[in-house]
Amino acid sequence: MKKIFLLLFLSIPITLLYSQPYAIVIKDGHVIDPKNNIDGVMDIAVNEGKIVQVAKNIDPKQAIQVVNAKGLLVTPGLVDIHSHNFFGTEPDHQYENGNLALPPDGFTFRNGVTTVVDAGSSGWRTFPTFKAQTIDQSKTRVLAFLNIVGEGMRGGYEQNSNDMDSKMSALVAKGNKDIIVGFKVAHYEGPEWTPVDKAVEAGKQAGGIPVMVDFGGSNPPLSIEELFMKHLRPGDIFTHCFGQLGTREYIVDLQTNKVKPFVWEAQKRGIVFDVGYGGISFAFSQAIPAVKEGFYPNSISTDIHVGSMNNAMKDMLTTMSKFLAMGMDLKKVITASTWNPSREIKHEELGNLSVGSGADIAILNIREGKFGLFDYTGYKIEANKKLECEMTIRDGKIVYDLNGIANPIVPPKNAAANAANVQKSVTH
Repeated sequence: MKKIFLLLFLSIPITLLYSQPYAIVIKDGHVIDPKNNIDGVMDIAVNEGKIVQVAKNIDPKQAIQVVNAKGLLVTPGLVDIHSHNFFGTEPDHQYENGNLALPPDGFTFRNGVTTVVDAGSSGWRTFPTFKAQTIDQSKTRVLAFLNIVGEGMRGGYEQNSNDMDSKMSALVAKGNKDIIVGFKVAHYEGPEWTPVDKAVEAGKQAGGIPVMVDFGGSNPPLSIEELFMKHLRPGDIFTHCFGQLGTREYIVDLQTNKVKPFVWEAQKRGIVFDVGYGGISFAFSQAIPAVKEGFYPNSISTDIHVGSMNNAMKDMLTTMSKFLAMGMDLKKVITASTWNPSREIKHEELGNLSVGSGADIAILNIREGKFGLFDYTGYKIEANKKLECEMTIRDGKIVYDLNGIANPIVPPKNAAANAANVQKSVTH
C-alpha cells in the first residue's frame, strides 16, 4: 500500500505542485513591523526568498504552504547584535576558535533569530578563519564586529595594546564590508583609553562604521561620562548597559536609584545603549529603575556563549521577556530586537517586513502562566507572560516550526524528493 501511495505521489506533475504564485502565505497573524508602522492583523506572502505582499485577506489557495498564525505575533526576524560564534576546538582560545563560543544555527532559529553579529571574537588576523569555518557555513546570517586586538578574544591577548592596529583592522573591514559592521573593544583592564581610541580610529578609516565597547575592568573604574562625551561618536555602542560590576561605572546611581543625568544626555547625543546580557553583565538592580524611569535600551541583545546560555540569560526570547515583565511595551521590545539593531549596524535591509525585503520572519507566541525570571545575582521577578518561538523563516524558507503550523509541513517539492528517497530504500 505504501508503495502504491508513493508511486501515485511521484506521478503528480510538478507543474501542478508549483502553479501557485506564492511559496508561503502567513495567515491571520498580528504583524508588528516597526519600520513600516504596522501593528495589526495582516497576511504576508512570500516567494523566491522575498516578501511580495503584506495585506488583508491574501488568498491561501495561491500558496504552496499556508501558515496558520492566528493568535500569534509575526515580526521581522530577530537581530541579535551581541553574540559569540567563533567556535572551535582550541581549548585555550576561549571565544576565538575556542570552546566557549557557539555554532549559531543550533541556537538562533528556535528563538526567531535570523541574524547575529559576532561581537569581537575575531580580530583582523583571525577573521579569515572565522569566515571560512563559521560565517560561510551557517544558515543564520552571521555578521561581525572585528576586535581591535588582532588575535581577537583569546583571553590574555586582549590586554596586548601592541596588537591593537587601527590600520590593519580598517583594511580587513573594508575588504569584507558586507560582513564586518564595526569594531569591538572588550575586557581591557588598564586605565588607558588606547583600545577605545584605536577602535574609533579604525571606524573612521573604514568609512564611519561604529564601535561597540565592553568597558573592561579598570580599578578604579574609568569614567563612562568621559567615554560617552569625549571618546565615542554618535552611533557608537555601549554594550552591557545594565551591568553592575565593581570594576565598571554603571548608569543608575544606587544612592538616588535614578539614571545619571549625563547618561540621558549621551543617549540624546546618539550613543547607543545595548543590553548585551551575558553571564554577569546584566543586573535587575540597574535595569528595573532605568525602565521604570523611562530609560529604555536602544537594542536588546544576548551576549550568548556557553556560560550565559546556561545561566540567567538563557536566550534572546527570555531576555526580551524580561523587558516585557519590567514594563517595556511589546512594540518597543520588538523594535529593540529588529529594526533598531539593524539601523545601528547600518544594515537597514534587515529588521523589517517591507515588500521586496528578504523574507526573514519570526512567528512568536506569548505564553501565559507563571514564570520566574532571574539575574545572575539571584534576584527574581515573577512574570505571567513569556515569549516563545513558533516558527522562523529565513531567506524565504521555513527553518523552524515548533508545532507544525505550516500546511503542508513539508513543501511538495521536498516531499516528492523525500518520497523518492523512501521509495529507493523500499525497493533496494
